[in-house]
Amino acid sequence: MTASILNDPFQNKGIAFTMQERHDLGLEGLLPPYVETLDQQTTQAYAQYQSKPTNQLKRQYLMTVFNENRILFYNLFSKHVAEFMPIVYDPTIADTIEQYSHLYNAPQEAAFLSIDHPENIAASLKNAAAGRDIRLIVVTDAEGILGIGDWGTNGVAIAVGKLMVYTAAAGIDPKQVLPVMLDAGTNNQKLLADPLYLGNHHARITGDQYDDFVDQFVTAAETEFPNMYLHFEDFGRSHAAKILKKYQDRYTIFNDDIQGTGIIVLAAVLGALAISKQRLTDQTYLCFGAGSAGAGIAKRVYGEYLQAGLTPDEAKAHFYLVDKQGLLFDDDPTLTPEQKPFARNRSEFAHPEALTDLASAFAAIHPTILVGTSTQPGTFTEAIVKDMAAHTDRPIIMPLSNPTKLAEAKAEDLLNWTDGRALVATGIPTPDVTLNGVTYQTGQANNALVYPGLGLGVIAANATTLNAEMISAAAHSLGGLVDASKPGAAVLPPVTKLAQFSTTVAEAVAHSAVDQHLTKVPINDVKKTVADTRWTPTY
Repeated sequence: MTASILNDPFQNKGIAFTMQERHDLGLEGLLPPYVETLDQQTTQAYAQYQSKPTNQLKRQYLMTVFNENRILFYNLFSKHVAEFMPIVYDPTIADTIEQYSHLYNAPQEAAFLSIDHPENIAASLKNAAAGRDIRLIVVTDAEGILGIGDWGTNGVAIAVGKLMVYTAAAGIDPKQVLPVMLDAGTNNQKLLADPLYLGNHHARITGDQYDDFVDQFVTAAETEFPNMYLHFEDFGRSHAAKILKKYQDRYTIFNDDIQGTGIIVLAAVLGALAISKQRLTDQTYLCFGAGSAGAGIAKRVYGEYLQAGLTPDEAKAHFYLVDKQGLLFDDDPTLTPEQKPFARNRSEFAHPEALTDLASAFAAIHPTILVGTSTQPGTFTEAIVKDMAAHTDRPIIMPLSNPTKLAEAKAEDLLNWTDGRALVATGIPTPDVTLNGVTYQTGQANNALVYPGLGLGVIAANATTLNAEMISAAAHSLGGLVDASKPGAAVLPPVTKLAQFSTTVAEAVAHSAVDQHLTKVPINDVKKTVADTRWTPTY
């Protein structure tokens, strides 16, 4: 008992073990004699955190606390959510992923599944979750991590980080979560040439063998954890949408890159329109970057046009996607199934052959909403933005690519180029901008604003599925939190109030599930059910 409890992050309290507990557990002499409270531990830990000179060292320190004492970690995180978010997750996590194999020091209760040994999937899940009631899994194959690409087994850090945010923001019990890494190989030659790389040292396996591998995982996970909510993260373009389509009607699953980003962008659009007093159906939408995220966002916003009463053809007339080949046309044989619904007919344009880049497409379309998921820095140029401002009074502009070095534009520039008229959301934290005596707050279109509350709502309701109505409820609950009367107001609520509006989102999602009769058990009081599901870090 002695050794196990001090090495079990779910039970270890460190110096906070009382004298009676030390006696009962056989810990006398193994800890300094002073007994600290959780608040004292948290103050001490924060001081150590602040002493670290770089963000990467700060993250390494927090991971040490995480691996030793979950309650201390989450109590600390909950008191500094806005400050810790870019350290625990994006953008600092990108450096962690790149160095994961070289810095490896603990498995962090993750399940590592190899395509080379599918026979071990069920046993691996049981071993990783031993003694715990798993309600939430974040799984990745790390083929499309953030803006940095294929990082193989190193990408397990993204699943760990995502689950940290779930708990800190929405109170998902850390004993009920499990990060899962699907190692199908990697096409990252730097990793394959690195003798210290901890993943499979072969190229990515695709086709039927890959599909079977994913299917065996999903089947085993659903069997082992029948009340599980399954979150897919950072799968590659060729697999992400296909996996979501295959399983979304059979299980309670979610793809953050496709659905989560779509929800947060829709919420930002709704928040912006609340400020501008304009109608959604009067907007023209252009997205630069038509991968799984860009196409998924368009699909979610398109769905809102349908809910507003437009026919599919009427709604699609408002949407344009631009990718590396320029404006997407319906005769392009390289289009993905997710891109095809938004591809245009060449007959709509006088010179379609000229629309081969963002600038030319923009000039032909004159959108009122401009979204960037391209990872092409600086592509929302002054000329493009000023042209947009000349054609619409309150242009909605969202350079969402991250990390910072990949953003299509800076919020400060967008506001300066439009004399403060732009309604801006970015994919990274952005400082306030003061212009002509007005302080402008920039909404961060961070999926963390929505996916923790979404997950809490699904788990609290014990929902049988996650459908479009529940997702729309989440977006509207966020968009409704904007203070439209305040000059310079952000189009999204601030990360500093993440725990508060995660509850708002959860209640909206759970209400939707209840109203649609999609819960496994009857729920009479949604607010109480959500509150009772939230976990609080305390000894």
